[in-house]
Amino acid sequence: MPRVIDGRELQPPEPLELALMALDTLPDDEELTMLLYCQPHPLFDILRRNGYRWTETVQDDGTHEIRIRKA
Repeated sequence: MPRVIDGRELQPPEPLELALMALDTLPDDEELTMLLYCQPHPLFDILRRNGYRWTETVQDDGTHEIRIRKA
C-alpha cells in the first residue's frame, strides 16, 4: 500500500515529523512519497545518515515529489 505524506499545506516541522514516524515502520519493499513545496534539506541529511535513498522530481506547479526507500 503506497504511503504518501502531502506536506504542502503543513507548517514545519510537521512534514519532517510525519516522515520520520512513517520511516520507522516502512517495510524494506515499500517507499514513502512526500509532496512538498520545497526541498527538505534537514530530511535529506537524516536520510543520508540512516541509509535511505531517494529520488526527487519537481512538478509544473512547484511540488517536489520525493520518493524514499531503504537502501
